[in-house]
Amino acid sequence: MRILVVDAFADRPFAGNPAGVCLLDAPADAAWMRRVAAEMKHSETAFVRPVDEPGADFELRWFTPMVEVALCGHATMGAAHALYDTGTAPADRPIRFRTLESGVLTVTPDRDGGLAMDFPSCPPEPVAPPAELAGALGAEIGWTGRNVQNDLLVELADEKAVRALAPDLAALARIDGRGVIVTARAADGGTGGPGGYDFVSRFFAARILLGDGEDPVTGSAHCALAPFWAERLGRDALTGYQASERGGRVRAALRGDRVVISGTAVTVLDGTLRV
Repeated sequence: MRILVVDAFADRPFAGNPAGVCLLDAPADAAWMRRVAAEMKHSETAFVRPVDEPGADFELRWFTPMVEVALCGHATMGAAHALYDTGTAPADRPIRFRTLESGVLTVTPDRDGGLAMDFPSCPPEPVAPPAELAGALGAEIGWTGRNVQNDLLVELADEKAVRALAPDLAALARIDGRGVIVTARAADGGTGGPGGYDFVSRFFAARILLGDGEDPVTGSAHCALAPFWAERLGRDALTGYQASERGGRVRAALRGDRVVISGTAVTVLDGTLRV
């Protein structure tokens, strides 16, 4: 079967966030999909198969090398890009993905040559920060919240603090949650000025990711970041920059209880899975 690697939220190879995309012809066993994801070693591998249903075109599931997850933005973008790039899906139509826990997700080509994903909004609710959080991050923390994905969102003082983080990942892994999103207003004050973005973020998920536990660019985190910053900046259309080593820009537009997350993607590998 065909398997690809797509760099999502990237305008060139080896940037953004790489995702494996496996194009299935029939249902597959969950344990087998996890083994394939472990072989790929990317933060997420998407498994896509066509379905004959009134409300969906494909089934979509996401696996890290360790677990299945309920929602993944960059691997959804990777899956849609792969379907369009290989001619599996018509280039002029939206793709409707049926998922196990996140409902139907629609991806549409946008006017800028990218892809726009319609995701649920997951605004964080304020919580008291866990006692170990500041020490694990190695930073002075500000506002702290938690969303329905069980992510902690932590606001830091400024962009410099976000970029300089070198957290204790073993300590972060002991804190309850899928992961920790850290964020701050862009250095220009969040006006969408010379930097071209309104806020910065990083995402750490040592419980579910291999390697250094940091996800390069996290679409699902922007389901929380978009409503958080829309309220503070007074605008529903925002651009975020995820300041990992690879880095990537994410456009996000709040639409009621949905978030439209947009970006571009590049195929870097297209091959055959023989197992």
